[in-house]
Amino acid sequence: MDNSTTIRVEVVYALPSRQRVERVAAPIGSTAREVIESSELLSRFPEIDLARNKIGVYSRLIELNAVVQDGDRIEIYRPLRADPKSVRRQLAREGKTMGGGKSE
Repeated sequence: MDNSTTIRVEVVYALPSRQRVERVAAPIGSTAREVIESSELLSRFPEIDLARNKIGVYSRLIELNAVVQDGDRIEIYRPLRADPKSVRRQLAREGKTMGGGKSE
């Protein structure tokens, strides 16, 4: 691809034990969905469901139809296993903190 008509974008998917980063060259004006689909992540990780998984650029949530820019880092987020607020409430009832120690 001609550099004057392409952008370079990273697509990232992190698991608890590892992170996969794909570098993609895409046409200017590409959407996040197009860039993700052109990466190998969807075939490598079949559990990714773009209808369910949220995505973001540098920790800011975006929609799949958002146009990405040169140098963006698209992050595919895994669903939370538990609501963080519920976990904190339960730990507080037990006299514990998120860090694992006793609250003072």
